[in-house]
Amino acid sequence: MRIGRIATVLSAVALTASLAACGSSEKTIDKEAREAAGKGALIGVTMPTRSSERWISDGDNLKAGLEKLGYKVDLQYAENDIPTQVNQLENQITKGARLLIVASIDGTTLTTQLQRAADNGIKVIAYDRLIRNSPNVDYYATFDNFKVGVQQATSLLIGLKVKNPDGSEGPAKGPFNIELFAGSPDDNNATFFYNGAMSVLKPYIDRGVLKVKSGQTDFKTIAILRWDPATAQKRMEDLLTNTYRDGSKVHGVLSPYDGLSIGILSALKSNGYGTAGQPYPIVTGQDAEVASIKSILGGEQYSTIFKDTRKLAETTVQMADTVLKGGKPTVNNTKDYDNGVKVVPSQLLEPVIVTKDNVKTALVDTGYYTADKIGLK
Repeated sequence: MRIGRIATVLSAVALTASLAACGSSEKTIDKEAREAAGKGALIGVTMPTRSSERWISDGDNLKAGLEKLGYKVDLQYAENDIPTQVNQLENQITKGARLLIVASIDGTTLTTQLQRAADNGIKVIAYDRLIRNSPNVDYYATFDNFKVGVQQATSLLIGLKVKNPDGSEGPAKGPFNIELFAGSPDDNNATFFYNGAMSVLKPYIDRGVLKVKSGQTDFKTIAILRWDPATAQKRMEDLLTNTYRDGSKVHGVLSPYDGLSIGILSALKSNGYGTAGQPYPIVTGQDAEVASIKSILGGEQYSTIFKDTRKLAETTVQMADTVLKGGKPTVNNTKDYDNGVKVVPSQLLEPVIVTKDNVKTALVDTGYYTADKIGLK
């Protein structure tokens, strides 16, 4: 009897160990299967346009990073044409892409394509521009876009000497005439930039330190469709003609993007600004594009916001790799980026204010540009 009981116990222990080993083995096999399935997979990457150098860099960095990990990459540019981007996504799904990385032209126009992606088990990462009105956006990789707006407004105040670089109140009391520009109304980021900037500027406007002489402050009025520099230039020309014909001067311009800044500065130059007697107003920007960095070094544009797209691409590549291997990528924001249907888990990176004083440390010393490329002596 005792021997029988011992044999039974030993059998039970052996069975338990065997099952545990089997479970462990199955988990190992599952993990290896997921990782093997991801290797060599096709990833579709769609960028808005080649007309902005930053999107060219984004596309190149994403492609290089993904290919380094063994993935195949279909990189497309839509040249700011929505039907073209729609067709590119359709083709990538048809080709068997396992994951899509999308920097949308219009974040509200891709619902059908994203549903088809979901139906085919394809994950979607929104890249720097949130895709709206779809439950099929899995992750979002971007910068802290509200903070970008805060930084743009802060640099405007520092340039006007209303604030000091350390954040304390500056010596200038105003009043200063400023004009406001916002980004494209179909780009979700544009409202974050605007809201961030206005959170800083509105108290100074309310106190009379800043005066928007045109009276144009609401987002819809000041938004520039497709971030088009020519449209921004025309609007600045109209402001100068209609609002400043009494001889008053523009002291500052909130511009959310370097391309717009160049157009704005062109309009100002045509109206006599940029001389010793009539210097350029303080003009902000974003993206640290070469033309604007040269403009900053030349004493024209005052500032830009540097978003290191190398880091954004690296973050997105890590996200894609983790997703395709069956894991959950790291995110640091799960409450702010509501696309109208869901809050999209997001990874936010930190932007940096760049002025003439820190061009070298922010852009050259970090290897983003060479000194020769931006004309830094």
